[in-house]
Amino acid sequence: MVCCPDLKRYLKKNPAGQITIDFANPTAVRLLNKALLADSYGIKFWDIPEHFLCPPIPGRADSIHTIADLLAGSNGGRIPKGKSICGLDIGCGASLIYPLLGNALYGWRFAASDIDRKSLGIAEQIIQANKLSRSIHCRFQPDSKHIFTGIVTPDDRFDFTVCNPPFHRSAEEALAGSQRKSRNLQRSRQSGKNKPTTSSRTPVLNFGGRSNELWCEGGEAAFVRKMIEQSVPFAKQCLWFTSLVAKKENLPAIYKALKKAKAVQVETLSMGQGQKTSRMVCWTFHNTEEQQQWFN
Repeated sequence: MVCCPDLKRYLKKNPAGQITIDFANPTAVRLLNKALLADSYGIKFWDIPEHFLCPPIPGRADSIHTIADLLAGSNGGRIPKGKSICGLDIGCGASLIYPLLGNALYGWRFAASDIDRKSLGIAEQIIQANKLSRSIHCRFQPDSKHIFTGIVTPDDRFDFTVCNPPFHRSAEEALAGSQRKSRNLQRSRQSGKNKPTTSSRTPVLNFGGRSNELWCEGGEAAFVRKMIEQSVPFAKQCLWFTSLVAKKENLPAIYKALKKAKAVQVETLSMGQGQKTSRMVCWTFHNTEEQQQWFN
């Protein structure tokens, strides 16, 4: 554990004799992320305070690879790499995970936006510590009603956007989700698959998350529909707009919104990590010819 010595105290062996951690422990998950980013992606300086959303690294890397394949489809099958490619992260959070991984994996540049100044302050510290100011810059969104207005300037040209929208519809729903996860983890412990190193009667999200990161009015479906509607005025400034969609039952309403927005092409790309399956909905207002010309 040279890259993250603090993680060592949270390591243990599971019944199969494999080294693992207590995934119900937020500190252990955060330190595991820190170690993964340093060891696998060369991101030597990364940390976030307690209670901020701590993303699963493999899943977020999968999203970046999915976007790379999406761009390749508009570029003659070749994944475009380097600083000529620029993405917009909507709701980057304190972790700044998409820009960090996108830059490490493909050398892409990013604009990282958020409605929370404290999150952006922490993200900026990560940028400076890793000397990435030429590749990643933060943008504050002062109005939570807007997604692109106030962030995208007339001179901007983005190859893609990426977003992990708030999942829940209310604080109460977020709490219920936390309680459900806590019960599932407890059953896992009792089955012998994941014995705890800590215990608590208060449900705690092992990946953390503050209110603006976990829920918004209308939840995931409403947020993505709003994003689709608000993407129309910026149609020619971005090749592909994308968003994670965790609940497949939200897809019909999202497709309806895309049809109303007159998206030229829509792709739903499946992703899987372990037993969890998610999807990315992608849309563009550029036809095939315009897509091929985009990178020329």
